[in-house]
Amino acid sequence: MSFLNPVRHITFDARDPYATAEFWAAVTGYALDPSEKGDDEVLIDPGQPGVPGLLFIRVPDEKTVKNRVHLDIQPPTGTRDEEVARLLALGARIADDRRTSEGLGWVVMTDPEGNEFCVERSAVERGLT
Repeated sequence: MSFLNPVRHITFDARDPYATAEFWAAVTGYALDPSEKGDDEVLIDPGQPGVPGLLFIRVPDEKTVKNRVHLDIQPPTGTRDEEVARLLALGARIADDRRTSEGLGWVVMTDPEGNEFCVERSAVERGLT
């Protein structure tokens, strides 16, 4: 099956593109080019064909409303809760905790610029590995 319009990038507006890209590079493991520091556009690259990069573009305004689109993060190893702790240490914040007493659910987090994303149970917790 071929795609007529594959997604090339997922683009985030940012007050500080490089700092936001640093955060997301640490979240995803995507490559960040240090020479882009100070640029108005910063791309982090997954290094895999067909996987969209994350592009951060400088805008003058603050984020003011909830995202209409967000990323769902599924850790490949460990647990959802370990990933939440790691992301908090990187500067993320918890916006809404949807974990259940049965161990299901997810955590809605925000990056340092306030963009929402969710952390789901890991692939290991879902029995996918």
